Amino acid sequence: MTERVKLIWDFRGPNAKHIAAHHAKHLSEFAISENLQNTVKGHEEITPVHHIAFLVVEKNLMNQLRETLKPTRGQIYDEL
Repeated sequence: MTERVKLIWDFRGPNAKHIAAHHAKHLSEFAISENLQNTVKGHEEITPVHHIAFLVVEKNLMNQLRETLKPTRGQIYDEL
């Protein structure tokens, strides 16, 4: 299987949950408009005041998408 990376956007504060969910919606729309294949999109709670939105893509797209979307950070995606 192709190696994939998880691009992550961090949101902190009392409105972090709603902002992360809204950002994840835009990431889904972007993936559809750019015809990105094999993506995983969503948002997660880290703590009650720290939430993330994420987009998992194939590693060969990482540099291009990092420049376009400006994620906070990224990590190798492991599908356990």
